[in-house]
Amino acid sequence: MRHARRRVVRRVTRLAAVGGLLLGGAMVTQAAMANEAPPATTGALRSAAGAGDPGDALVARLGTARTAGSWIGADGRPVVAVTDDAAARAVRQAGATAKVVPRSMDELKSATATLRSAPRVAGTAWAVDYRTNRVVVRADSTVSAGDWSRMTQVAAGIGGFVHMERTKGAFTTRLNGALPILSTGGRCSAGFNVTNGQRDFILTAGHCGPAGSTWFADSQGDQQLGQTVDSAFPGTDFSLVQYASGKAGAGADVVSVGGGKGVRITGAADPAVGQRVFRSGSTSGLRDGQVTGLNATVNYPEGTVTGLIETDVCAEPGDSGGPLFSEGIALGVTSGGNGDCKTGGTTFFQPVTKAMTTLGVRLIVSAQNAGGAQGTPPSGAPSAPAAQGGMAPNAASPGSSAPVTGTSEGSTLLARLTDTRNVGPGLLVVAGSLIALVATRYIRSEQDRKAYQRYYSATWG
Repeated sequence: MRHARRRVVRRVTRLAAVGGLLLGGAMVTQAAMANEAPPATTGALRSAAGAGDPGDALVARLGTARTAGSWIGADGRPVVAVTDDAAARAVRQAGATAKVVPRSMDELKSATATLRSAPRVAGTAWAVDYRTNRVVVRADSTVSAGDWSRMTQVAAGIGGFVHMERTKGAFTTRLNGALPILSTGGRCSAGFNVTNGQRDFILTAGHCGPAGSTWFADSQGDQQLGQTVDSAFPGTDFSLVQYASGKAGAGADVVSVGGGKGVRITGAADPAVGQRVFRSGSTSGLRDGQVTGLNATVNYPEGTVTGLIETDVCAEPGDSGGPLFSEGIALGVTSGGNGDCKTGGTTFFQPVTKAMTTLGVRLIVSAQNAGGAQGTPPSGAPSAPAAQGGMAPNAASPGSSAPVTGTSEGSTLLARLTDTRNVGPGLLVVAGSLIALVATRYIRSEQDRKAYQRYYSATWG
């Protein structure tokens, strides 16, 4: 009877261990498959008819003499700076928040025009701060005391609403996306894939290299990507790298964010001040922050660039040309800035809408999002403009995830099955079940050995 009970206990324990193995394996597989990116939905694409930030629309209706910009408030509602009570009432009636300020956008732009007309000082930058209704002028560590004193005098002549501040580091282009592209001039990051209807290109930063630059995907020069066919820098900062094969290939609508993962791009738009944004680059990977200014001017050592997006997202050498996006919407390509991703800093981006209009190209998006119109020639207008002002700044995400193809970073099922970050609970169950099986076999062996000893001890007795 005792032997029968032991056999029953062993059988139950063994079945439980085997069941644990099956359960753990199912958990691992489910977690790995869940890590697959869902297909992009057409809901991520906004139509041109409903495009535009509500704050921008109100500014356009009221005019720059009565307004001073708009931004996204902490609650996700648009805030419009206005100069009179009648404009404030119109803003509130439209469902936005009004903030009465002393200076109009016309006055603020007049101030930046005066700064541009003054003698150029490399290492300086300025932008209109909509939220404080002032112009902020920054100078990096390379600006001498004499140049800073002369700029301060220019600012004083404009008015007290021009705020002067020194900043650490140096304003430089980030030469040295998000995948790395290399040439004899250095390393940059790929921005967005675009097309003119006949051939495909990489849209990246203009300072990465002049027309004629040849680009490779590896440092040995074995994998030629293509050649720069159009470049604009300084003044603006964008260029086109034409693929050697003529086509971008599979996954052209995805930008890499590292670890074999990517974000599917569904359209392009201009950002709003206060909007949460994401930047990816071949040096520092995926980083996020907020848009702090628009139409910014930066005086790089190589020349002056205007019309840039100013952010507090960090960037480092090699991140140049990399993509800026939010909710799957392309916003800009990395131009330059100061600081790094340890201490932080200011980073500037070339808006993609202006670049694509100038170059006569449009974004490559999935056939689902493009409505089957990928092969049509570009109209010169930005692709799929999108409203970004309907959510709180911190609620934004990069966009719909997708695997990166055509690169060694591609994620396989085996890689996901062995990634403990994704399948840890299942692996624990599997490990526990294996231990239970081994323990069951060991206990059974010990019991059999002792029974064997008892039997033969009695026999030899």
